[in-house]
Amino acid sequence: MSDIYRVALFKEEGFHRKRCKSCGRIFWTLDEGRETCGGTPCDEYSFIGNPPIRKAHTLKEMEGKFLKFFERRGHTVIKRYPVVARWRDDIFLTIASIANFQPWVTSGQVPPPANPLVVSQPSIRLKDIDNVGRSGRHFTLFFMGGHHAFNSRQKRVYWNDETVAYCHEFMVEELGIPADEISYIQDIWEGGGNAGEDFEVTVRGLELATLVFMHYAGQGGKYSPLPLKIVDTGYGMERLTWASQGTPSSYEAVFGPVVKRYRELAGVEMPPEEILAEHSRMAGLIDIETGHDLLELRKKVASATGMSVEDLDKLLSPLEAVYAIADHLRCLAFMFCDGITPSNVQAGYLARLVLRRTLRLMRELRLEHSPVELMSVMLEHLTPQFPEFKERASYILEVVGLEEQRYRESISRGERLVERLIAAAQAENKGISSEKLIELYDSHGLPPEIVKEVATKLGARVEIPENFYIRVAELHSSAEGGEIKAGGPPEAEFKGLAPTKAIYYDDPYAKEFEAKVLKSFGNFVVLDRTAFYPEGGGQPGDIGTLSNKSGTAEVVNVQKVGGVVIHEVKPNLFKKGQRVQGKIDWERRGSLMRHHTATHVLIGAARRVLGNHVWQHGVQKGVESTRLDISHFKRIEPHELREIERLANEVVVENRPVNIRWMERNEAEQKYGFDLYQGGVVPGRVIRIVDIEGWNTQACAGTHCTRTGEIGLIKIIRTERIQDGVERLEFAAGGAAVKFVQRQSECISSVAEILRSTPEQIPEATKQLFESWKSAQKETERLRQRLAEMSLVGLKLKAKKVGNVSVVCEEVEGVGPEDLIKIADSLVKHDGSMVAVLASREEGRANLVAMAGQEAIRAGINAGRIAAEAAKELAGGGGGRADLGQGGGTNVEGIGEALKKAFKFVEQQMGQG
Repeated sequence: MSDIYRVALFKEEGFHRKRCKSCGRIFWTLDEGRETCGGTPCDEYSFIGNPPIRKAHTLKEMEGKFLKFFERRGHTVIKRYPVVARWRDDIFLTIASIANFQPWVTSGQVPPPANPLVVSQPSIRLKDIDNVGRSGRHFTLFFMGGHHAFNSRQKRVYWNDETVAYCHEFMVEELGIPADEISYIQDIWEGGGNAGEDFEVTVRGLELATLVFMHYAGQGGKYSPLPLKIVDTGYGMERLTWASQGTPSSYEAVFGPVVKRYRELAGVEMPPEEILAEHSRMAGLIDIETGHDLLELRKKVASATGMSVEDLDKLLSPLEAVYAIADHLRCLAFMFCDGITPSNVQAGYLARLVLRRTLRLMRELRLEHSPVELMSVMLEHLTPQFPEFKERASYILEVVGLEEQRYRESISRGERLVERLIAAAQAENKGISSEKLIELYDSHGLPPEIVKEVATKLGARVEIPENFYIRVAELHSSAEGGEIKAGGPPEAEFKGLAPTKAIYYDDPYAKEFEAKVLKSFGNFVVLDRTAFYPEGGGQPGDIGTLSNKSGTAEVVNVQKVGGVVIHEVKPNLFKKGQRVQGKIDWERRGSLMRHHTATHVLIGAARRVLGNHVWQHGVQKGVESTRLDISHFKRIEPHELREIERLANEVVVENRPVNIRWMERNEAEQKYGFDLYQGGVVPGRVIRIVDIEGWNTQACAGTHCTRTGEIGLIKIIRTERIQDGVERLEFAAGGAAVKFVQRQSECISSVAEILRSTPEQIPEATKQLFESWKSAQKETERLRQRLAEMSLVGLKLKAKKVGNVSVVCEEVEGVGPEDLIKIADSLVKHDGSMVAVLASREEGRANLVAMAGQEAIRAGINAGRIAAEAAKELAGGGGGRADLGQGGGTNVEGIGEALKKAFKFVEQQMGQG
């Protein structure tokens, strides 16, 4: 047994070490007669209707009690971190309080913001989303109370003895839980690449806290020591609140007034309390963590209450939906408040997943009230505790309203798609697999419940996995690893080399420099110092020349590996130890600096115009223009674009200083917040801060102007929506912007010349031209209609009898495919026994239309087959339905033969060929 499990409290208080007769785990208890560990599913919930905590608490009260307890014991209370993990590149959402400090603090690279500290961290985990509302205890967002201590070789804060003592004191002295009812279950914890021994703290069947002693890196049992020994605790604020009230479900304890309001709006009655209590007790015993055991739970509760499974399901399902809606809307409120924009990627995808599941639950409840109204209720509930919701309320409500509209549109479009898929599956005697259901959700936003609904109408069966949304969330919860660049030199080549001195930081205006060659191999050169900026952060690396007495080589690519800058040169003329002169392409670098600084200016402008939810999604700086991708929930309006551009250029004219300095990560985060990471995650204990005074501050490794006035003109060239939730701004800065404006001016002058007007008169001249064009179009249409009418009279006279049908096979001059259809339609409407095969030639292409009246169809005519057969003579193809076929091709000279072939095919269909 690890010594970590032998804590002083257990010895001092006389705890007994036991093995659970049910699950076999080791646990510690003061109750000598206890045989089971106290956790689910070994022990049922015995706190429902009989709370072990001396006083009922709201969630806010429980959180306050927890934080104050640890503050009195020397812990610094820190503010919650955002629920979107901006400081990490491996996960999208903050999943626990320890996630706030991974990887920088836990790896020893960065000191903690305080030591010891305590936080109540809203955490989001979607791995249990299908169980929310049904288990009585699962949430998508929950508050994890964490007190943390970071022990190093130089400083011991506290470890296992103090951690367990604090927990026991909080549970017994602060909350009034009887000491002999607390079990400490031994286990091993893993998460975020770290691991350690832990205790699960349970009372009356409910796990209330986990105490982790993190001192390993790794997972799956393959561990290596961490430089720190970290106390990582997680107290479930919702579970403590539930245990204090003893309500039948945790949702009533946490969301009481909100759930009551939602039930009233939905017309959902509360089931008898004893049935709810039995359901929660059984849910604990069955432990439906996997999402597969709801039916088994229903059967056990039905048996215990004397109800049928069907009646129990009808009784509980509506309330479970209300519980889930309350949970999901709280989760979404935090997501949107912290700047997540719904989209099809990353955190935005997960937000949309939660929101669309909410809308689906509302649809099942036939809840006619809008999700905006329901979210308003939730925001009223949250705002007293979290004032930030007041500022962000309008954005949150607007996003919810827009997403509801998009959801309805997705369903409308998707139902037709599902009908086609079901028909195809039925034809092949196949069903719709769970993988296909996930694909339909991912690609078309179609919930599986809608697919099942459509399938049922068509007499098909679709089985939805109980853990469907869990599976989808798992597919999108982690960031993929960064792209590995191929073709560069192996990292082993740089081992042992000193970091390259970065002249491009010390003096970003240095155009030339001298340096010493530290290593030369292949086409690569490493120098002791360089002014060449290496590619990174969306900014291309510099190009230029290196030279000495051996000659001059072009620098074509510059990269950085660790602290070493590598120059790719053509040809490589240099040897280790030689001195070289470097010269960068300053015109190119200057343009890149202006564009990079302009990027920061535009982000600041976009956030002021569109809102603080705007976040840099990607960027590619260029010499002539730059692409800036930002998160935004709808298309940017023209007036918004003009205001962004106006504000950006106002900042340029103000000539604000651009202050650049290196700061300790914690100091920078405390001063500027997590908006620092707009440009992405920046590694290291010390980070480079670029601050445009009073406008925008980011952690950034690029090259920048020293004042905004150096940028020159900023001109937004175009915008486009590159994917749902992401807008692209393409802009030019400085001389590149002037060139663009000049090109635009030349185009305007050319247009004015063509219109025989001045540039100022172009709008009016264009309007007049458009009106003239519309009048001409109307006259053309009138003449074509007249021509069609005249053709119709002549065509009727050319009809030939084939059995019981009349056949017209003729070429019509001066008309297009649409006119052919109109003429043919008039013929068959006039005479139901008519078969009309008409052709025309237009701009080197032959068009053919075949149409049959209802009497002709009953006689055996198929217009689609006629068109297919005749179009072969036109070097093209055709087909269609029995009543209408179309075809065409490039062989306009074959029209005559095509019409003859059509007539013969009619004869064959009529049995006369």
